[in-house]
Amino acid sequence: MTLSARPTLSQVADLAGVSVASVSRVLNGLPASPEMTTRVRAAVDSLGYTPDARARSLKVGRTEQLVLVVPDVGNPVYTGLMRAVAAVVKDAGYRLLLSTGNSEVAEEIAILDGLSSGYADGVIISPLRMTEPILDALQRLRHPAVVIGTPPAAVPVDAVQADSAAGVELAMQHLVNTGRHRIAFVNGPVDTVPGVARQRGFDRADTRLLAGAGRRHAAAAFTVDAGREIAGRVLDDRPDAVLCANDLLAFGVMRVAHSRGIRVPDDLAVVGIDDTDLAAVVSPGLTSVNLGSGERGAAAARLLLARIADPERPAERVVVDPWLTVRESSTPARQEGVR
Repeated sequence: MTLSARPTLSQVADLAGVSVASVSRVLNGLPASPEMTTRVRAAVDSLGYTPDARARSLKVGRTEQLVLVVPDVGNPVYTGLMRAVAAVVKDAGYRLLLSTGNSEVAEEIAILDGLSSGYADGVIISPLRMTEPILDALQRLRHPAVVIGTPPAAVPVDAVQADSAAGVELAMQHLVNTGRHRIAFVNGPVDTVPGVARQRGFDRADTRLLAGAGRRHAAAAFTVDAGREIAGRVLDDRPDAVLCANDLLAFGVMRVAHSRGIRVPDDLAVVGIDDTDLAAVVSPGLTSVNLGSGERGAAAARLLLARIADPERPAERVVVDPWLTVRESSTPARQEGVR
């Protein structure tokens, strides 16, 4: 059994009784008479014709596809970011392709270099580590690009960033206000963009609020399993609060606390960062710093579209301010003798 050949533009023109040029006008949304439009659309439907995207991209010089590169598609914070990017670029007539670098610099560089094959018109990338090789790949890239992160000021690239250090300070102030003073900080890898920024925020708040008495821990990754692995050491110090560098780490700590009979929030307050959808559905609900993943995604998409429209425009930096969503995991500490 042989498959039927793909319908051609000429076949559509023959069936509609018009020229190939007239079919092209209708399919590209150019002015055409109502009668011609009706005949062409009827022929397209009858034959099941679909435009050849590859041929069209060669003709018009664009693919109408954009790429979003994230470190870990399993982290729910990137779901909100992806939805926001997709909504903005869809309204502009683009499809969004999702790719992951699996938190590996080499894979992210390969994705950037692969754009030279012309499968997309631009890229938004959220690298976990802002290394020199990543920066070099961005600067040799001939396609429009936006970074979600904090590239050096000297690198002329559009970028969107969250003020996560300020977010950590919000969380620390909240914990102190609720009566906690033995606060442990569980960070992810400190050689990453979020690890550096969140450590900076904790150090500032620790000096200001706790006179440097806070305890610092670094997990192997920003994952639930990494949170569970480090939780034993953290809880052995008997803190009255744990601030985690993301929600996934916080979920891991809460799971181990529960297994040890440590009550959240009565015995231990727990706060996360990212305010993912899961923070609202775990029990108790997780207090978390919202870093505006949707706002960052939408801003990055708008910057990319602006760069495509005007490649010579000056590079722009956008900063999204954080806010704190308070839930049950950090209600005020119970006073001794009060039930």
